[in-house]
Amino acid sequence: MPLEPAAADLLTAVRASPRAVAAHDKAGWVALFTDDAVVNDPVGSSPHLGRPAIEQFYDTFIGPNRIAFLVDRDIVQPPTVVRDLTIQTTMSTGARVSVPMHLRYQLTERDGDWKIAHLAAHWELGPMIAALVRTGPRGVGAGLRLGPQLVTNQGIGGALGMMRALGGVGHAGKRTAARLFAAAGNTDLARVRGLLGHYAVVELPAGTPVSLEEFTNRARNMRWSKLIAAGRTVSASVRFGDARGVAFVDFTADAPHIASVRCYLDQR
Repeated sequence: MPLEPAAADLLTAVRASPRAVAAHDKAGWVALFTDDAVVNDPVGSSPHLGRPAIEQFYDTFIGPNRIAFLVDRDIVQPPTVVRDLTIQTTMSTGARVSVPMHLRYQLTERDGDWKIAHLAAHWELGPMIAALVRTGPRGVGAGLRLGPQLVTNQGIGGALGMMRALGGVGHAGKRTAARLFAAAGNTDLARVRGLLGHYAVVELPAGTPVSLEEFTNRARNMRWSKLIAAGRTVSASVRFGDARGVAFVDFTADAPHIASVRCYLDQR
């Protein structure tokens, strides 16, 4: 079944990003964003706000490298597009790393065109650094180059802001999210209540709030994989019956408790 026109337009706008990246078209890539856009890459690091900051982001992380988007699935729920994918980056030294990722794009219409207002890239900085080091001297060399590039393009504050991505809910958050999915998949409502409490918001699909009872019923026999902890969010590739997608489990700021669960599903 073809996408509705609005959904197809959103997907076209998002797919323009990897084309511009592959072509090293800085102007074309930056033009995909609104003037006041936010790029949070990775989630948990300090966000890049506005066009000048996004240009600096490009100069630091995209321009020097070759980047391929290996997409498993696109989920479109206007005005949001979620991509389940792996990013393969070849550094200037020749070191290559593959990073599991979930990308969440929020788009808005400006002068008849869809533009990216917010990009949230969910991936784990720590494992990426470890994978880079494991590639050997080329990986170490790439890391030694990246530090000065960060400081030159974004200042000491930008470099420290990037390192914030090493924090967050981490393995504990992934264990909690996995326990929630297991409880829901087994229709264990009491366990689901215990993990979500009285105030957590559950949307299935995203944008449609449901009760814990309905969530548990619909999640019967759900499957999940590719848990990613970025900042205070755990994302996962999920399957509810015939519907596949990505779930985002957000945790509270002051304690390791779940604040919300939002599931983006491809139901075509």
